[in-house]
Amino acid sequence: MTTTTRLLNLLSLLQTRRDWPGPLLADRLGTSPRTVRRDVERLREMGYSIRATMGPDGGYRLDAGSELPPLLFDDDQTIAIAVALRVAPAIGAGLGEAAIRALGTIRQVMPSRLRHRLDALEVTAVGRAGDTSATDVPLEVLVLLADAIRAREVLRFDYAARGADGDESPVPARRTEPAHLVTSHGRWYLLGWDLDREDWRLYSVDRVRPRTPNGPRFAPRVVPGGDVRDFVSARFKGSDTNAWPCHGTVVLDLPAREVLPFAGDGTVTPVDDHRSALTIGSWSWGALAASFGRFEVAMEVVGPPELADAFRTVAERYAAAARD
Repeated sequence: MTTTTRLLNLLSLLQTRRDWPGPLLADRLGTSPRTVRRDVERLREMGYSIRATMGPDGGYRLDAGSELPPLLFDDDQTIAIAVALRVAPAIGAGLGEAAIRALGTIRQVMPSRLRHRLDALEVTAVGRAGDTSATDVPLEVLVLLADAIRAREVLRFDYAARGADGDESPVPARRTEPAHLVTSHGRWYLLGWDLDREDWRLYSVDRVRPRTPNGPRFAPRVVPGGDVRDFVSARFKGSDTNAWPCHGTVVLDLPAREVLPFAGDGTVTPVDDHRSALTIGSWSWGALAASFGRFEVAMEVVGPPELADAFRTVAERYAAAARD
């Protein structure tokens, strides 16, 4: 092999594990230990921090350097990085522009086979990214769903139903016209038109078990309202519109600066230096009353009356639980 090819292969090997004995590297590359030593020096001159390790055979370790050198990624790693960059703007923290530029850089040098896979992975981010309760989804499943969406082919899949104990049980196969891949709070969802229920459905991708082959092609449908993000947000809120069905306001014995970090999509209004008014929404009055309780301070209900009634119901329920 040429020197360039050999250097790339050597770099790829060094990235896969921490320590490589020199003779093993020479055997994998089909060359001599002396050539390996020369190639390691060439990589060091290019900015890679490669440390020699002690031992009977001697070896090499790729360490972190003072600058980020060029890296090699396999196909799945490349797609995973590109997908992460696509949803990065949902994280906030000013990452949007940098993520878009980084994605453009990666896509420009992608081989066509990977570019086609990436282009099929159109993702809609709803809410903020990242959640400690997130569930891993195999990349191949995301790619398969994205391909079905792009090809406009009916998707057939088993959908695992979760029991109260967390165990999964099979349910009859679904037939869906897949429309969009959605990510929200670290979880992946498939939005599609369920052919048997004749309605839009959101499926948790971690519970989707695709069947092959796909069904016939279909004409794409437009989600109600035309905006995928608004439609999915409304579904998460249990509403027909992208708004919580229940809203209420309380005055908390906390200054606004201490309430703001935990207000979510609510509105915080200072009352004085020590109190603030918080208006938030939820899918039910009981859930709304309970959500105010997370501040663990004295509060006064401003309205509406349904919120005050919910506080009384929650208080009675908690008091009964304490007696029991």
